[in-house]
Amino acid sequence: MAVNRQHGVQLEAYQVVLRPLVTEKGTHLSEKYNSYTFRVHPLASKEDIRRAVQELWDVRVVKVRTQTRKGKPRRHKMAFGYTKDWKKAIVTLHDDDRISFF
Repeated sequence: MAVNRQHGVQLEAYQVVLRPLVTEKGTHLSEKYNSYTFRVHPLASKEDIRRAVQELWDVRVVKVRTQTRKGKPRRHKMAFGYTKDWKKAIVTLHDDDRISFF
């Protein structure tokens, strides 16, 4: 169980990693640099993400980089709004480890 010290929230591994991001750029990163991208819980820290990936896929994590992505402006008829902000994690694995999504 991961505890975020800043917010006092307890997150399980499956709550930290929401889904993998399978894109052209992400596929290139996984093939060339053994790095995988995930959409993660906004309150998860780098250490929470590291523990969750190691627990869910039984791999060794070398490095975790995170980005907070801002929501984009959207319009529906005459109403203006924004999509939600979300957090992205790029996880680099040990050279011997791999994650297969397909």
